Amino acid sequence: MATEQELSAFLKGVEKRAFKRSVFHVRDEEAALDIVQDSMLKLAQHYGDKPANELPMLFQRILSNCTLDWFRRQKTQKAVFTHFSDLESSSDDDGDFDWLETYATDSDEAHAHNAENLTERKQVLQSIEKEIEELPARQREAFLMRYWEEMDVAETAAAMGCSEGSVKTHCFRAIQTLSKALKAKGIEL
Repeated sequence: MATEQELSAFLKGVEKRAFKRSVFHVRDEEAALDIVQDSMLKLAQHYGDKPANELPMLFQRILSNCTLDWFRRQKTQKAVFTHFSDLESSSDDDGDFDWLETYATDSDEAHAHNAENLTERKQVLQSIEKEIEELPARQREAFLMRYWEEMDVAETAAAMGCSEGSVKTHCFRAIQTLSKALKAKGIEL
């Protein structure tokens, strides 16, 4: 059984990655925050008594389900309500996510002291983010779970509700697509 400290430490450790994953899926920071918060509450309320080693997979499954629920609500809302503001062309540029703040680590600080390095790093990270956003939903989900969340194939398959072979296929296709797109932009990883 996970102690209150173990549950708290797990949630604290997973919150930023879960938020970024949700932002990739829903493309709305406020909605992503709500999804992550709902997922954390559901984990704590319904599965807080589970062993600590089961928490990561349970949380990933809950997060996936909460994301799907959000998409279902959006679809229903759009079917029922017509928002005139949606019909206007909008330039929604206030949703900038600060990559540098999110990804800067102590080891990177010594490397990125001048404005040129910071600007170049931000541009590369924005290019990577854009390409990840362009992936099909299942490829993006598998890719983020495997390489962002560092889950193994079996855990990812269980969280996504599919076979291990499907996870491998989705990841392979995502990596090929990302590699090709980033190389075309001159970014070698």
